[in-house]
This record gives sequence, C-alpha cells and structure tokens, in this order.
Amino acid sequence: MADTVRVLIADDDPLVRVGLSLVLGAAPEIRIVGEAGDGAEAVEMCRGLQPDVVLMDVRMPRMDGLAATEALRRDGPAPAIIVLTTFDTDENLLGALRLGANGFLLKDIAPTEILNAVRRAAAGESILAPAVVPRLIDYAVGRGGDGGSGRDDGSDLGGGAARVGGVGESGRGAGAGGTGAGRGDAGRGDGGRAAEARRNARAALGRLSEREREVAEAVATGRSNAEISGELHMSVPTVKAYVSRILDKLGCGNRVQIAILIHEAR
Repeated sequence: MADTVRVLIADDDPLVRVGLSLVLGAAPEIRIVGEAGDGAEAVEMCRGLQPDVVLMDVRMPRMDGLAATEALRRDGPAPAIIVLTTFDTDENLLGALRLGANGFLLKDIAPTEILNAVRRAAAGESILAPAVVPRLIDYAVGRGGDGGSGRDDGSDLGGGAARVGGVGESGRGAGAGGTGAGRGDAGRGDGGRAAEARRNARAALGRLSEREREVAEAVATGRSNAEISGELHMSVPTVKAYVSRILDKLGCGNRVQIAILIHEAR
C-alpha cells in the first residue's frame, strides 16, 4: 500500500466526479479518498485527508479552483494539483498554474491519459498537454483568446507567482527569474513592454548551457521526462536533474513558466 496514489476529485458536476472516479478507481494503485463539490470543500477535505493528487476544476461555486489552489499552496507544496479544464472557456487556467498548480488536463481526454497524468503528478512531474501548449502560452503573452479585450487576467497572472509561488518538480516556490511580476504588462499589446519581456527572457535563457537549453526547448513543447529522455538520448533521472537545474537557474516554479520564457524569447 506504500505505493498507493491517494486522489481527491473537486468538481461541481456530479457526473464528472462519477466519471473520474470510475476511470481512476479501475487502476489498482489509485485510491479515491474524497470528492468535493466546490473549492472550499476541497481545501477542507485536503487538509483532513492529505491526498497525493487533487483533480481541481476551475469554475466552482463558493470558492473556485484558483482560490482553492492558492489556499492549498499557502499550506505547502503538497498535494500535487492538476487543473481540470475545457480550456476554451477557462481563461484563468494559466492563473491556476502560476498560483502553484502542477499542470492541467482537458476534460475530454482519453481515460488512459488521465491515469498517466495522475501517476506523473504523484511522481513529481508537471503535466502539460502538448496539443494545447501553444494556446496556453498565447494566453500568457496576450496573443490568444480575445486579443486583449480588457480581461484583467493579465495582471493577475503577472503577480501570481510572486504572490504565492508555483510548485515545480521539487516543490520549490517560483522565484524572480523573469516569470513573475511584469509578465501581465507584457501581454497587454504594448510593443515596448513586449520588447522588454523578450529581452528579459533572452537574458534569463542566456544563463543556461547549450544542453540545458535543448532540454528547456523540449519542455516548452510539453514533452514528458520520458519523451525528452528518448529524444535527447539521456536517462530519465538525468532529464529530471536537468529540469530541476533549469528551474533553479531561471527562477521558474513549474514547466509552463519555462515554456513561456522560451516563447517570449523568440
């Protein structure tokens, strides 16, 4: 039982909770320890049940997934938090990642992918879906969605990491390294601020060795450690060591912040 992954599901839709419970409960090493219908209940249950992984919906009554993530991260790096999203409607997704979520899942992905994501999160990896990484980054730098129609999520995202601290491979808080304050400003369509963000990103990436930059570029595409291992011909433990070193050098809290820096430097 030492290898059992304890999972809590937080979603206001009972059908979603039942579906996820059925999918995850079919895996012998995964145990569903609780189901919450809103963020406040999720925070309370997490503190009592201490799950390894939380599947957190963004839009919930009473307390949404962003506030719940922020509250749990004030308690510490555990548990791993995976945001549940339809993405097309959850423009606050990046805010959750900056506040300390370990990754995200699309609600319509295959059951095998859900199981794999939960296992990876429990093992300390951040979860990024390659198919939507470009769109996620577009939201971060203000090129996606409604093209900057006045949403205030840009400023929220810019301050999120500095305020709370994201959680990456080893549970560290997000540092200064160009991924926190100021990114929201760069995404408001101001050419000068965008140019400054590009310069800052390039300066940050300049701290990396050539091999670290290769790993960072692979991370930015959403590849897992195992996929990077095969592509760059290095062991998975070596990849994990590289990713941890990159996070430290860049002051990033998670893999999505690495992806944003890579994108902004272009």
